[in-house]
Amino acid sequence: MACASFTKLNATSSQWIGQQSFGQRTGSSSVTRRVSLPIRAGSYTDELVKTAKTIASPGRGILAIDESNATCGKRLASIGLDNTETNRQAYRQLLLTTPGLGEYISGAILFEETLYQLTTDGKKFVDCLRDQNIVPGIKVDKGLVPLPGSNNESWCQGLDGLASRSAEYYNHGARFAKWRTVVSIPSGPSALAVKEAAWGLARYAAISQDNGLVPIVEPEILLDGDHSIERTLEVAEKVWSEVFFYLAENNVVFEGILLKPSMVTPGAEHKEKASPETVAKYTLTMLKRRVPPAVPGIMFLSGGQSEMEATLNLNAMNQAPNPWHVSFSYARALQNSVLKAWQGLPENVVAAQNSLLERAKANSLAQLGKYSAEGESDDAKKGMFVKGYTY
Repeated sequence: MACASFTKLNATSSQWIGQQSFGQRTGSSSVTRRVSLPIRAGSYTDELVKTAKTIASPGRGILAIDESNATCGKRLASIGLDNTETNRQAYRQLLLTTPGLGEYISGAILFEETLYQLTTDGKKFVDCLRDQNIVPGIKVDKGLVPLPGSNNESWCQGLDGLASRSAEYYNHGARFAKWRTVVSIPSGPSALAVKEAAWGLARYAAISQDNGLVPIVEPEILLDGDHSIERTLEVAEKVWSEVFFYLAENNVVFEGILLKPSMVTPGAEHKEKASPETVAKYTLTMLKRRVPPAVPGIMFLSGGQSEMEATLNLNAMNQAPNPWHVSFSYARALQNSVLKAWQGLPENVVAAQNSLLERAKANSLAQLGKYSAEGESDDAKKGMFVKGYTY
């Protein structure tokens, strides 16, 4: 029979490690032997910690443009463009070459195709990012598939070959990684699905660190459902408890990871909407109960919230000091206005880039707790939730 407790690594580090306890029963009594398992110091540890701190820098957050080609195609279709590599390259070039972006953005998550793409002038996208002190990142999971034995839930695939792929991504300039799995509240969630999500994230995190990539740990708790905010809190605490247990089991260095959690909100179909102050209260309660202060950054996903809603909620969470850098890793909540401004026309590129800067600056201010929604457009107030949304 095994259980786990936690102990600090040493007096100079706030990293927590798993300590296994093995019990052997003799009649009605048991004998317990504790064995301390020290974390192995990897060759990339110092670099991982430095990278994580760079991304978790004041007033900056992550631009997520790691949509699969199919999902990117849906974005392009919304403005009447075909899903071709040329159009995807043009859109990503618009985003990644925006002048001044590095003032508000510290990292950019790329899809594999984008990691290897060039601008029309022949410059690597990763070099465009580096020139603005933006850390290039890469999506490494292979998507969601049905989880056998569950309540119509999913698990995330991609561990096979991950070590070699991660090493290649590092050689091409990536310095952090993203792996997204999901948890559905209307589906339970089942204990099997939660454990599978947590274990998969932990294995991915360990493999990423072993190959020089800071892992973003993202168990997205989907907005789908009519559940209350209290139910979301309950599930979030369970999920993050499992995640950190298995991160410790896999000897992941907490100072060299970043988290990408969902905010604790009611389900999208719940009859009552929560205020930013309520979302902040419940979300910070969950984080303080489950996330060690050794973790350098909490980079929230927007999850279908409107651009303004995601920014307001982030701002509310930064009205007082937190143990971690509390920031953003937004996709739709940074890109929606950009697409509408661009419309696929070369003459609109500057206007679209200005739209990106406007949203990035708003979230930068929210990270500093100084955002005001005064003057926001009607488009920024429109929700983007899509039931059953897939990347």
